[in-house]
This record gives sequence, C-alpha cells and structure tokens, in this order.
Amino acid sequence: MAEKKSVKKDTALISYIFGIISIVMAFMLPLSGIVFGIIGLVQSNKEKNELSKKARKYNLLGIILSSVLLILSLVINYYFSAYSTNLFSGVQ
Repeated sequence: MAEKKSVKKDTALISYIFGIISIVMAFMLPLSGIVFGIIGLVQSNKEKNELSKKARKYNLLGIILSSVLLILSLVINYYFSAYSTNLFSGVQ
C-alpha cells in the first residue's frame, strides 16, 4: 500500500518537472516543448492533488507557448525563404 502512494507522488512530481521543462523548451525547441507538455499532461491526469493541479497548469502553458512559438517560427522562416531572393536581386 505504501508503494502505491509513493508512485502517485512521483507521478505528480514528474508531471510538474515536465511542465517546467516544456516551458523552457518552448523558447529553444518548440516541438520538443509540445512533446514534454503532452507527456506531463498525461501524467498529471493520473492523480488529483495540489501538485498535479499546478503541474497541469504548467503543462498547458508549455503546450500553448510552444505551439505559438512554433507557428511564429514557421511563419518567419517562410517569409525569409520566400522573400530573401527578392531582397538581394537588385544588389550587384
């Protein structure tokens, strides 16, 4: 019985750590931030306590932030790849 409580506490703590990692990774590698956020969100749903509620918020924040930054980086990459040749075509 003691092992079951330990596993649940570890699950909430792991989910909390994944939430923090997903927020940090959102600024470096947004795709991995989404992955860490989803894994942490699944782990936070396994238990209902104070730490898992906080972890759920962090994971959702990491997923949203990573998604926005991933879309923003894709738009910026598309803009520079589509219009960079036109910027330097007149320069000789």
